[in-house]
Amino acid sequence: MTFFAAAISIVTSANAVAQQPAAVPHSPGKPYAAKGIPDRVVLTAGADPATSMAVAWRTDVRQTEAVAEIAPAVDGPSIAYFAKPVVGRSLDLATDNGPSRYHHARFEGLTPDTAYLYRVKGAEGWSEWLQFRTAASAAKPFTFLYFGDTQNGILPIGSRVIRQAFLNTAAPALAVHAGDLVAQRDDLIHDDEWGEWNQAGGYAFSMIPQLPATGNHEYVDDVQPDGSELRRLGPHWAASFSLPGNGAPGAETTTYFTDYQGVRFIVLDGTSALDLGTLDRQTQWLDATLAASTADWNVVLFHQPIFTCARPNDTAELKAAWKPIFDKHDVDLVLQGHDHCYSRLTAEQGASDGRARRASGAAQGPVYLVSVVGKKMYGLNDRAMIQPDKVAEDTELYQVFTVTPQTIGFRAYTASGKLYDSFDLTRTADGKKRLVEQTEGLLPLRACKGAVGPDGAPCTASVKD
Repeated sequence: MTFFAAAISIVTSANAVAQQPAAVPHSPGKPYAAKGIPDRVVLTAGADPATSMAVAWRTDVRQTEAVAEIAPAVDGPSIAYFAKPVVGRSLDLATDNGPSRYHHARFEGLTPDTAYLYRVKGAEGWSEWLQFRTAASAAKPFTFLYFGDTQNGILPIGSRVIRQAFLNTAAPALAVHAGDLVAQRDDLIHDDEWGEWNQAGGYAFSMIPQLPATGNHEYVDDVQPDGSELRRLGPHWAASFSLPGNGAPGAETTTYFTDYQGVRFIVLDGTSALDLGTLDRQTQWLDATLAASTADWNVVLFHQPIFTCARPNDTAELKAAWKPIFDKHDVDLVLQGHDHCYSRLTAEQGASDGRARRASGAAQGPVYLVSVVGKKMYGLNDRAMIQPDKVAEDTELYQVFTVTPQTIGFRAYTASGKLYDSFDLTRTADGKKRLVEQTEGLLPLRACKGAVGPDGAPCTASVKD
């Protein structure tokens, strides 16, 4: 679906989708109505982020056009002198916080590995000038962040993890989100949830490209006259992100890929695959997109995990369709959410088998990761202590990847910045991958002991059945 088609869809369906029962509360004391000054400014990468970036932002309806300006990152205050206008598209979204207008602008023809400044317009003035850097046109070392579900307690609880990640990581180039950025059916008026998510990331979301995947909570359950329910993508998604639009047929609004300095990031939509009939088309697109990749590394991002750490059963349909593709193309990392626990899995047969294979010199296949940012926690399932290499329960984390053409370094940190898990994935001269676990300075296993959580407070992880 093109951006324009998505915009039409949102305008025509906003009133039907956005309203929620009166019992759902507003975020206390935090007004999230649209205003004359731009807010919810989110930078996203183009398919080729060496030459293309995009931005989405929100204003009140007095701002009739999507107008941005871009300039080279000069070292003095005369930025406006060098600025060039960029006109994009706008779409209206009615919410429980009143009418709003979202705008998208795309910056094309940029110079690789170059710093730029941009600002976006509202009826009462411009945003501040915001700086970003385009990707290099070839492989070059960089760092990116990975976040699991934020979803619940976004601003009071989850924001700490997001902010600590950006504060404690030197110059991250990207941030990826494995779905359920918001709850939509749980805690707050839905527009307030998006307000809290944007406030949690603040200026970091507007200066560092974000690569989001949809979760099931980005979808709305529409009750039909016969009482059945259908899934429909909530209108905030296409409004909040200006994504490449190069994804799978039938899921172009939520699937895409981008190539960043030697890494191909491929984003899938598990909810659309499972509930909206796009599994086969996404699988074919995934296979073709991996086959066409010339990147040093291939990273796949989606919500529902192939191997679960909380639920009784793995996600069988996705596992049957996508795992053979990951194996066929020797995918390097599979980043997921949904389970509200932490898991790193390197061998389906179990952690002991994986370590034995590595000790014998066997090549490492895809590494499957699950993590969580927000306050909702699920208890570990009965396989969690034997199948994954490392797990955590009742624990918020963020993850940092440091990429070079030969190595991906991985570090998982708790909310307070303590190192919890660590490995290096290295490609040797024979083209095979070796995974080396780092053990020095790691926190021990974090899991509930009966009713007591790992911090000594009551365990908040509920059983997921």
